[in-house]
Amino acid sequence: MIDESAVIHPTAIVSQDAVIGPRVQIGPWTWVGPEVEIGADTWISSHCVLRGPAKIGERNRIFQFATLGEDCQDKKYGGERTFLEVGDDNVIREHCTLHRGTKEGGSVTRVGSRNLLMVNVHVAHDCQVGDDCIFANNATLAGHVHIGNWVIFGGLAAIHQFGRVGDHAFIAGMAALNQDVPPFVMAAGHYAKPFGINREGLRRRGFSPEGIAAIRRAYMIVYKEGNTIPEAIEKLQELIAEEPSISLLSDFLKDSTRGICR
Repeated sequence: MIDESAVIHPTAIVSQDAVIGPRVQIGPWTWVGPEVEIGADTWISSHCVLRGPAKIGERNRIFQFATLGEDCQDKKYGGERTFLEVGDDNVIREHCTLHRGTKEGGSVTRVGSRNLLMVNVHVAHDCQVGDDCIFANNATLAGHVHIGNWVIFGGLAAIHQFGRVGDHAFIAGMAALNQDVPPFVMAAGHYAKPFGINREGLRRRGFSPEGIAAIRRAYMIVYKEGNTIPEAIEKLQELIAEEPSISLLSDFLKDSTRGICR
């Protein structure tokens, strides 16, 4: 079903089994397959490929040569019915690739809302990406990666399969992540090491000076006092009343299976 207000270039190829919402714009030579749903006011440039099953939300901007919903690159994938879900208000720049999931990974790759994916970003099968993230040019997420909210990835940074990055973390350019990066932490290097908290990012997002100071104390408990992870989790409970967001750090440590960057 194609909404009558949609504007589709004559050279675009759009399946009659796609669902195209109000005021969607689709540029020349773009291909939209069956079982693709595109939400209202989304703009798609030329030479893009959107393959289903995929649901693209509202007000997204998708630039030329991007590919969304293609079969994944996992050799175990055998053509099973899997999905891609993308939220609202994302900017997806040139040559980005977002692949559908696998049956082993829950069948769905998800990208949230208000994210900026710069040129050549790759989001592999079964990744789960939160909201308000920035991925600079050539950032690469391997399969089954979980990224929180308000995360920044520098250019050419990459993360290992099944890795996790917590809310408000900052990953420097060309970093290679083979372990989890907890919330609030800045990480850099190959392999990535922690370099304090993302103080400037927290300030920009409205954290108070007192809250940032409490988060820094939490960082010291985890990284500078020689505590084991269980010991650190126990000590963090005392700070949560002072700064509730520290519960993000405590919960992240409880759930980590790959270990955190050190």
